Amino acid sequence: MFKSKNRTALVHMLKDSVKSVLPVSLIILVLCFTVAPIDMSSFTSFLFGSVMIIVGMALFSLGAEMSMTPMGEYVGAQMTKSKKILLIIVLSFAVGFMITMSEPDLQILAKYAPSIPTTALIVCVSAGVGAFLVVAMLRIIFGIKLKYLLMGFYLVVFVLAFFVSPDFWAIAFDAGGVTTGPMTVPFIMALGVGVASIRYDSKGGGDSFGLVALCSVGPIMAVLILGLIWGSEGGQGEVFNKLEFITSRDFAFHYVSELPHYFKEIAIALLPIVIFFFIYQAIAKPLSKKKLTKILVGVAYTYFGLVLFLTGANVGFMPAGNLIGKALGETNYSFIAVPIGMVIGFFIVAAEPAVQILQKQVEDITSGAIPKKALGFALEIGVAISVGIAILRAITGISIMYPILIGYAIAFILSFFVPEIFTSIAFDSGGVASGPMTACFLLPFSMGICEATGNNIVTDAFGTVAMVAMTPLIAIQILGVVYKIKLKKAEREAAIDVTEEITELNTREDTKEVATTDMESTASATYVDADIIDF
Repeated sequence: MFKSKNRTALVHMLKDSVKSVLPVSLIILVLCFTVAPIDMSSFTSFLFGSVMIIVGMALFSLGAEMSMTPMGEYVGAQMTKSKKILLIIVLSFAVGFMITMSEPDLQILAKYAPSIPTTALIVCVSAGVGAFLVVAMLRIIFGIKLKYLLMGFYLVVFVLAFFVSPDFWAIAFDAGGVTTGPMTVPFIMALGVGVASIRYDSKGGGDSFGLVALCSVGPIMAVLILGLIWGSEGGQGEVFNKLEFITSRDFAFHYVSELPHYFKEIAIALLPIVIFFFIYQAIAKPLSKKKLTKILVGVAYTYFGLVLFLTGANVGFMPAGNLIGKALGETNYSFIAVPIGMVIGFFIVAAEPAVQILQKQVEDITSGAIPKKALGFALEIGVAISVGIAILRAITGISIMYPILIGYAIAFILSFFVPEIFTSIAFDSGGVASGPMTACFLLPFSMGICEATGNNIVTDAFGTVAMVAMTPLIAIQILGVVYKIKLKKAEREAAIDVTEEITELNTREDTKEVATTDMESTASATYVDADIIDF
């Protein structure tokens, strides 16, 4: 029965993966056949990579549902029940640090980032997430409003940025986006649900959102502080190597040779959090063998899913994205890359594994008041606009600080006009939308355009992930404004209906009273006439 359920769920996940990845792949195919031709080695690698991404995403989604989500909910609920603030702080930091170290998006960014050593950047960013996960947990426990915390921390971020070299701005804001990917989101969001579940007030469920939002601030601040310490120049990151396959065996060997690297990388990433969970549950409150077996099977699905997904994305999508970007940037009509990028951005957000998890959790928490389709459409529009701005930056060299400052200002102004849950979901959505598909295709795409147009890759191409993380904040809150308007309209209509019913009821009562009075008068007159006659 258990296996049958898994099989059915996997088929469903595969269908969703095909729907998510196919539109992006078809757009890239059209580009390869028309305005942005690439070599056959990269093209073949891209096709095979697309298949691996589809299968990997399905396995990962199923695994996250079976393992990462229940693990997060359990840890969140158990450590909060202890009511020991010091224990909550220590465990929250440890969980945030470990889960971020395992984030595949961060590994990608660190590899192609400027001259900061990969290990230093990963450790620094992981510490930032750990610190802000502590803040996020304490916020839920004490019921502090999210928007005021975010405003305060982002104010510190922007002030700090003015003391750091512009070479670090883009990479810092990108770090905030890549740390909330397929590993971090399921666990941290479930952690929030687990913590909120022990609260007895009506706002507990809504406060379970916002953890991802706060955890996105930590890496930005951490990298800016690292920029102050490290120096004034960011340097140049690693470049993409051109793929060359002479025979089919060369092609197969290229993929096979990459697999051990990702098997090792994901094992190192997953192992600490899995070991931590099993030790913690054994000490706190041991789970049944059935539940532990299900979680272990889920971890296996997650592991193999991430290996396939990252291999397909890194080996297939990244080189293709970079080459297509270069091809478009070298044309006389390079600005055509802006609308093309917007179309890719519109569809690519649906292929992010963590987006599907967020949509499901939002629909569950709000009991269907915010449907998956509406949330998905708002994200797609937001990401499309953000990719357009990111590519415009790669072509023109506009500083990232202008769109970032304007975008966050609009987002915070909107937060005063929408229900609080929309603000929390919006800031969570920003981090979720900027996942591995963004890091593996859109970032190399922008780097290719930037390189072809002769701009600075460090300051102009980096920042793509940050832009993708920013615009959903506005799009989702606009959805909140629409929701609020519709709610008020429904309330007015309901009030009018109630008023009409009361008026109608009163009219009926008045009619009854008039009729009763008339009957009494008639009866009285009859009695008088009878007396007169008798008299």
